[in-house]
Amino acid sequence: MASIRLTRPTLEVIKVLLASTPDSPAWGLKICEEADLGSGTVYPILERLVDAGWVTRYEETGEHPGRPKRYYYELTAVGQQAAREARERKPRFFGLHARAEGGAA
Repeated sequence: MASIRLTRPTLEVIKVLLASTPDSPAWGLKICEEADLGSGTVYPILERLVDAGWVTRYEETGEHPGRPKRYYYELTAVGQQAAREARERKPRFFGLHARAEGGAA
């Protein structure tokens, strides 16, 4: 798996991608807004994730009158695995509580 630095902006982008669904896919401007990051930050991150094989990008196929065509982004199987590993390493960032080691069964 290609190595990506999991900076706060990269994790914000991954969080948006994790929350997207086939009925509500993620596209560039939506990712910028939901991650609260500028396009100059988001698009280079998306390109690195695509180059690493973590994310796939595809064009909008339907009509889009009055606006440019959108490009949608979704996590690949490799990206989903990387996101799971990131959640384990940085659970608080994802709104999770770290699991306590040991404990009663």
